Amino acid sequence: MSNNLADKIEQYIKEMIAQSDERMIEIQRQQVATIFGCVPSQINYVLTTRFAAEQGYVVESRRGGGGYVRIVKLSIEDESDLWDYLSNKLGEMISEGQGRRMIEHLVEEGILTAREGMLMSAAIQRDILQGELPQRDHLRARLIRAMLYSLFRQECQKKMKKNFRKQGG
Repeated sequence: MSNNLADKIEQYIKEMIAQSDERMIEIQRQQVATIFGCVPSQINYVLTTRFAAEQGYVVESRRGGGGYVRIVKLSIEDESDLWDYLSNKLGEMISEGQGRRMIEHLVEEGILTAREGMLMSAAIQRDILQGELPQRDHLRARLIRAMLYSLFRQECQKKMKKNFRKQGG
């Protein structure tokens, strides 16, 4: 499948989600496939590779006559959402691709700056984390978690100091 077609399908779905008030849409694979002149399995490919959990999406599928695919864009609105995201989406091991997609999602959500995302992505590359699998994927998960906790802790400290000054401290 051409990346160009996958990019177009991804953009189409993301635009639909952006237009939705609930950050959620329901689509039928066959209808989207007809729009793009492809087979439904190509829609599955895009959903699997571009709308994964580490990218901040939940994809639910119901097969059958009236079957649909529900795509929900998760948002990280406050600190507790970030902690939930880290504990649920970042397991003990993570591949380079999954790590990159997670970092991209955190940049999209404004949790990380583009610069922080670039630095983190550079640090988790397979040629930097030399070693054998699965140790490399374990190390990558620990690095991402440590970097995010460090950045998050720094943000919390800034907010606490700001609130303390507002209260006359």
